[in-house]
Amino acid sequence: MSLLRVAVIGTGSMGTDHIIRINNRMSGATISAIIEPDQKRADAALVHAPDAKKFASIEEAIASGLVDAALVATPGDFHEAVLMPIIAAGIPVLCEKPMTPDVPSALRICAAEEKAGKKIIQVGFMRRFDEGYIELRDQIKSERLGELLALHCAHRNPSVPDWYGNDMLIADSVSHEFDIVRYLTDSPIVSVEVKQLKRNKLAPERLNEPILVLLETESGIIATVEMNVSVQFGYQVITEAVFQKGLAEIGRSSGMKTWEAGRESQAEHVSYITRFARAYDDEIQAWIHAAKKGGIGGPNAWDGYMSVAGVQAGLASLRSGNKEQASYEKKPAFYN
Repeated sequence: MSLLRVAVIGTGSMGTDHIIRINNRMSGATISAIIEPDQKRADAALVHAPDAKKFASIEEAIASGLVDAALVATPGDFHEAVLMPIIAAGIPVLCEKPMTPDVPSALRICAAEEKAGKKIIQVGFMRRFDEGYIELRDQIKSERLGELLALHCAHRNPSVPDWYGNDMLIADSVSHEFDIVRYLTDSPIVSVEVKQLKRNKLAPERLNEPILVLLETESGIIATVEMNVSVQFGYQVITEAVFQKGLAEIGRSSGMKTWEAGRESQAEHVSYITRFARAYDDEIQAWIHAAKKGGIGGPNAWDGYMSVAGVQAGLASLRSGNKEQASYEKKPAFYN
């Protein structure tokens, strides 16, 4: 079978990482097109995809006949403008989260896909492909330790870039928990409450963090999320599940452990790229296999909308300091 020819839109750190992944580690696909307005970034990306052609827009790339599928890795504010022509062309697409930055645009995307009559959008919630989360979901569903009672989550970064603003604590980071908590519990999030912890004086002045986010599901599970982006020491995403008859935890470092000078230490990740390297590989490979058949291999556009709607409630709580209710449109039969 011929290779899936993929256009990558956006060649920042994530887009370039996907280009390297697809051309070097994945089977069944190749990078055929790059859409990136920043010439320096485009040139750097083309080093990893020498057979690809640079285009000014996704419409131009589609019209060239060189594209079978697309991968969107631009900032979320630009996703709707890119996804609409992709939907019109009917080519499978993996769109990094957030699918769009707000509820109205997310619903427009879902409506456009439904009108087109085929699910082609896969949203990049790579945690669903992480071995730890898969094992934890199986543990929850099996009820071997009894019913799930609560989740304690921590999402920690050593630092964040200058463009990372305070709202991004929810919109860019906790957005993953909005999806993964729903995935683990098979229940939508009905309320969000953000608590300000004692501020880290080492955090940039623009950020008021760390924060504690309480997510309550329709099934009665409360998930606490520590969101902390100035921890200095490394990158951590860990989850502890509390059951009737025990506990389960995932996400601790698997780095080398050393004993030296009377101390024990273990290497920690410093970036999401290494922490979720296997999950990204499995996600992209599943997407490639599905896209070659014209479909998707993971979370769909409605999953993207559900996360965006949760984020909207989270942002409201971040600003008000109050518990905010999350509301959702009725799920179309198309997405069942």
